[in-house]
Amino acid sequence: MTPQELKNSILQLAIQGKLVEQRPEEGTGEELYQQIQAEKQRLIKEGKLKKEKPLPEITEDEKPFDIPESWKWVRLGEISQLLDGNKLNGPSYPYLEAKYLRGIAEAKYLNNGRFITKGTWAILVDGENSGEVFEIKEDGYLGSTFKVLYISGSLYSYYVLFFLSLHKAYFRNNKKGAAIPHLNKELFFNMTFPLPPLAEQKRIVAKIEELLPYVDRYEKAWNKLEELNKRFPTDLQKSILQLAIQGKLVEQRPEEGTAEELYQQIQAEKQRLIKEGKLKKEKPLPEITEDEIPFDIPESWKWVRVSSIVTLNPKNDIHDDTEVGFVPMPLVSDGFKNQHTFEIKKWKNIKSGFTHFANNDIGIAKITPCFQNRKSVIFKDLPNGFGAGTTELSIVRVINDSLCREYLLWFFKTDYFITNGVKSFTGTAGQQRIHKDYLATCLIPLPPLAEQKRIVKRLEEILPLCEKLKK
Repeated sequence: MTPQELKNSILQLAIQGKLVEQRPEEGTGEELYQQIQAEKQRLIKEGKLKKEKPLPEITEDEKPFDIPESWKWVRLGEISQLLDGNKLNGPSYPYLEAKYLRGIAEAKYLNNGRFITKGTWAILVDGENSGEVFEIKEDGYLGSTFKVLYISGSLYSYYVLFFLSLHKAYFRNNKKGAAIPHLNKELFFNMTFPLPPLAEQKRIVAKIEELLPYVDRYEKAWNKLEELNKRFPTDLQKSILQLAIQGKLVEQRPEEGTAEELYQQIQAEKQRLIKEGKLKKEKPLPEITEDEIPFDIPESWKWVRVSSIVTLNPKNDIHDDTEVGFVPMPLVSDGFKNQHTFEIKKWKNIKSGFTHFANNDIGIAKITPCFQNRKSVIFKDLPNGFGAGTTELSIVRVINDSLCREYLLWFFKTDYFITNGVKSFTGTAGQQRIHKDYLATCLIPLPPLAEQKRIVKRLEEILPLCEKLKK
């Protein structure tokens, strides 16, 4: 049950006479009704109320529920009216428009208008929220979308207000007009209203006010739980990825070798490609110190720096008329997904001023908020195998299938990688990016190749289940 549903349940019990007991000594709704009619006639004679057409008798079919015998069914129009307020010129008072009454706008001051006094009620009759009632806390000029809500002085007005708040959605859903929707006054005045004796109205309101703080506490707990539920699937995905890169998602198998052996193979392959002129010689990377290591990993794994095992930001060398994929940032999916689309363009039109990549390269957003939103992807199915895109992507290329690309991608989506990247941000607000050396020097836990593949397989089984929790 939502907090609003709980509040509505309390109000529904209240207007059905089930929230407090009935007391014979408090009289009847019929007696109160006669007092209201006498008061109305007096005010009409004094010119303070308008004489209105009689409302139809209430039929049995119109009564929505049973009420106590001491109560009486009446129509809202028999106990209330919508008035224009008194015209006033001269004194400066606040303009009581909806935004001001809700506390989201500064006061404007007028020297004339429809004057309304403190302690009066006003009801919105125009706009999306028509039917909403405000208690006027200060003298002022009433906004043009309001009417003064007159409630008989023989009634306890807060009881009426709780009744109206229970039906606020009903009024809103039954507005009249298209361009400027407004309160359906015929529906308003003809609505059936359960009338208890005055003393019982006061006891009902006291009981509601006693219960509402509990509803407020429930709402805070509800909102907290809703927020936890909303965050839970994403938090679970983050935790699973962290377990994966700590070597806790799958078991280690001695027959799969060690990361040190894999690392040496990659270094040998790199040196061969450098000698053949297919790779550029890179600057030596700093040694990894004990203080840099953020968490423990299995003995068969190895801490390495990203650029020591991959190539970063390679360039394409292809014919100008080749059709390739063009990938601006909006075409890269965010979150824990590995998806992108592309536009088809000629290479000559995009080879300059954009980031180059090819099939099976990994693209990682480097600018806020795309970086934090995990806009990273393995490029697939590019026309002719090549592409270019936003300069806000860093590109990682695996050397001759020496690594499992999906393992690297999931690493780039971990909180560990994202959080440390944010710490390295440089640039002005709204245009911040990871430090130019962050990706190259970032520490990555390297498992043996076969274990990388088993980790990815396990992630591909578990992570879709987390996505289902978001729906």
